[in-house]
Amino acid sequence: NQVLKVYFDSVGISHQMSSVRTPQQNGVVERRNRTLVEAARTMLIFSRAPLFLWAEAIATACFTQNRSIIHRRFNKTPYELINRRKPDISFLHVFGALCYPKNDREDIGKLGAKGDIGFFIGYSADSCAFRIYNRRTKKIIETMNVLFDELSAMAFEQRISKPGLQCMTSGQISSGLNLTYAPSTITKQQPTEGELDLLFEDMYDDYFGGQPSANVENVSPAQEP
Repeated sequence: NQVLKVYFDSVGISHQMSSVRTPQQNGVVERRNRTLVEAARTMLIFSRAPLFLWAEAIATACFTQNRSIIHRRFNKTPYELINRRKPDISFLHVFGALCYPKNDREDIGKLGAKGDIGFFIGYSADSCAFRIYNRRTKKIIETMNVLFDELSAMAFEQRISKPGLQCMTSGQISSGLNLTYAPSTITKQQPTEGELDLLFEDMYDDYFGGQPSANVENVSPAQEP
């Protein structure tokens, strides 16, 4: 705090602190912190990441929102207001995405595995690198030599999903969204020959110049009512 006070005095900033246990006096910052915490909570639940990575999730949410949220007054992102140029968002990835960082920190030999399995947790604050949690070593590394596989997890979630969700209870929501699924009520039904003839009737008329194969009974004039 003393270092910060010296800096404020040097640039002419008046630092006024809020009262103890009175967050209402610091409403803008408190509301901003709530936005980041809610985003981090959603990211952790969706990616099923361990809770000890909460700081990484908040830092990643802040990094992403500073480059994506448009300020309504200036019609610019916070990054563009500070740096006077548009941000590059081509390198952004999904938090918790499956990735394969190159194992360039160990002597693996000629036949050893050149890559590890990890998941993406953020961006480096000091260099142009990604922060990866290595599942094998249980450590966080920063590297650019990494391959991302963001679609596998999404495809897996789509494949195991079933139609029809049961009603969620407050206990299920607080336990990390462990939902149970209702059985499917969709039944398969084969179309009849008459339905197929009706469906392809126009095609028979245009290409074959005749009627589809339907069972037609000829009624004699004597049998007509």
